[in-house]
Amino acid sequence: MTSRQESVASDQPHPDDERLVGADRVLAVLVELAGHPDGVTLDELAQTLNGTKPTIHRALVSLRKAGLADQIGRGHYLLGDEFLRLAFRNHEARPDATRIEPLLRALADEFGETAHYAVLNGTDVVYRAKVDPPAGAIRLTSTIGGRNPAYRTAVGKALLSRSITSEAALRDWLGTTTLERRTPRTLTTVPALFEDLARSRDRGYAVDDQENEASVNCVAIPVHLSGSAMPTGAVSVSGLTFRTPLATLVEAVPRIRAMIEEHLGTGACGPL
Repeated sequence: MTSRQESVASDQPHPDDERLVGADRVLAVLVELAGHPDGVTLDELAQTLNGTKPTIHRALVSLRKAGLADQIGRGHYLLGDEFLRLAFRNHEARPDATRIEPLLRALADEFGETAHYAVLNGTDVVYRAKVDPPAGAIRLTSTIGGRNPAYRTAVGKALLSRSITSEAALRDWLGTTTLERRTPRTLTTVPALFEDLARSRDRGYAVDDQENEASVNCVAIPVHLSGSAMPTGAVSVSGLTFRTPLATLVEAVPRIRAMIEEHLGTGACGPL
């Protein structure tokens, strides 16, 4: 076979590539690049995405043309600066982030713990904003734009408590989602989760008692940014159990609620 024939043959669709074609392949490569801030090789991308190097390379060429990927060495790639510019510009321009971040900074300063704002997306919560304290920040799995299952987070349970009013409704909402045990304290049955949601609805806040991460607890309060009847998201304060026990966070709920209304206006926490 000549070199020309070899080149043509290498560009032919591979059976493994049938699940990643066209725009789907380009998007898959973009998402995979996001997981490698130090860069990743073409070989590694092809192996992870179960594709041939020529097809992955074509996706990289498209991303590089748009400035969404950069080549930092022979066969070594990472997200492009244009992608980062677009992402940060979009995040900074979002109305909820603009309104919420001063509140989160105030909460992080006052309590010396990490403050979040998150919204529901399907059966997950998505973190729209996060502020760590000036000193002694704890390392959580949460990142801006990141996700966690709603059933084992305080922000998720705070939001679900306002919309789920029966076990049947909870089962419908979960669908095929399994309540996996992330820690020994994770609630893994529908009755236990619904009981917790009912308590959260009655008291106006939800707790994460080391259910998502061991040694990390959290309280969360639903907030209404748009004046709508249903909350648009939830604000939380998370702390290490040895430094800020759950009881301490619960005692701080009235102060957290007051700070929310100071920054976002009367009624921002909704009805008790």
